[in-house]
Amino acid sequence: MLIPLANDPRDYAWGSTTLIAALEGREPSGRAEAEVWFGDHPGDPSETPDGRTLDRWIAADGRSVGIDAPLPYLLKLLAAASALSIQAHPSKTQAEAGFAREEAAGIPRDAADRTYRDDNHKPELVVALSEEFRALAGLRELAATRRLVEGLGPGAAPLAKRLAEPDATLSAVIGWLLSDGADAARDVIAAAVAGTSDEFAAELDLVRTLDAGFPGDPGIVVALLMNLVTLRRGEGLFVPAGVLHAYLEGLGVELMAASDNVLRGGLTPKHVDAAELVSVLDPEPGLPPVIRPRDLGDGIRAYDVPIADFALYAVTPGATPARVALHGPAIALATSGAPEVAGEASLTPAVLAPGGAVLVTPDEGGVRVTGTGEVFLAQPGR
Repeated sequence: MLIPLANDPRDYAWGSTTLIAALEGREPSGRAEAEVWFGDHPGDPSETPDGRTLDRWIAADGRSVGIDAPLPYLLKLLAAASALSIQAHPSKTQAEAGFAREEAAGIPRDAADRTYRDDNHKPELVVALSEEFRALAGLRELAATRRLVEGLGPGAAPLAKRLAEPDATLSAVIGWLLSDGADAARDVIAAAVAGTSDEFAAELDLVRTLDAGFPGDPGIVVALLMNLVTLRRGEGLFVPAGVLHAYLEGLGVELMAASDNVLRGGLTPKHVDAAELVSVLDPEPGLPPVIRPRDLGDGIRAYDVPIADFALYAVTPGATPARVALHGPAIALATSGAPEVAGEASLTPAVLAPGGAVLVTPDEGGVRVTGTGEVFLAQPGR
């Protein structure tokens, strides 16, 4: 069975006014359009043709077609015109402990200072649809960060001193910046805004952009400690538990575990719990977690991630149908052309326009894609 899905764009302030509209081939609404959610997450479930939300449809009819629980993933279109908050997500164990702790404390789940809104982890994968998608992901190698900060001169001396300590950890430095380092952060920002660097010119340009939107925010200095990444169309960025990240600009398909647990580290008016962020943070620096798809043949490419919550495929049909086996409920999202999506059991196709999506129930056994364009297919991992 194929169930068409629809949803309205969410109007977060960082959203683009043009990118989703251009993908869908319509006039812009004039509002920021940041995300379109495809799934049964109670925060904004998709709508089905009979007027029910997808969570209600699954609760009533899911078992008869092989869906016996809420979807383990949430699929999105994401369109950023400016930076999202710097953030990290907890592991499953951390989420369970944090959720139980805040439940016992009686903190309402919708409270502004609530950190753990459910007991699940939230690994996520974003794949660039625009020709470039810019992001911050992971912590830069310490030696390079020391070169960057030392090159800023006297204004960055307190930060340079902390980074130079033999036992320095980036998580401890981030905790200091977000709790007690506001004055030092403003000095670093001023030095970066005025600074020049051949090696880190892009990073200093980013500071200037962020300072225009979030004047004096300590998160700007946190951003200076992170890897600046530019994805090309079709490249992915996988963010596991504890990895600090922020999307900056571009259009992408995002797939994540079904959770709303976010620990923020700046660039936001929302609640920042520095101590809790540091407690879940992966402090190890390294290269950004960029993923390039694996070619499976017949126009199918897989984005390999080491988790069971979700799997993502990009499908570009050719002269013969592209077939993907199902191991759970899937959502197919068209991003170009006019692809035809059918289940292997029913073989009744749905023709999707860009931005259109369908739920494919597990009893179909597989998905067959024909026609033209591109489809992203999300389903549970193995």
